[in-house]
Amino acid sequence: MSNFTEEMIDNYADKLLIGLTEEERKMIQTEFDDIEKDMELINDIPNIKDVEVLSYPFEMEVSELRSDDNEGKEIPIDELLRNASRVEGREVEVPKVVG
Repeated sequence: MSNFTEEMIDNYADKLLIGLTEEERKMIQTEFDDIEKDMELINDIPNIKDVEVLSYPFEMEVSELRSDDNEGKEIPIDELLRNASRVEGREVEVPKVVG
């Protein structure tokens, strides 16, 4: 027996402000029944509660990051601006993208 009754489905549909035809209500009831059966199958798996939750399906390789050699060193703005093709004051001028 399903935990979802026609009254519950109608109540949820009313709360969502959607009207359901009898055919749609039966289709939703069937889908809920299928979901419940699948949940029961999962719950019937032996020792399912002992299985660790898998949040990422692949093994992650942890590697160390390189040290940042320039940590704490500041580069003068004049030196940075030498790489830009168009400069106005201390700002880099970029081409207009949106008309």
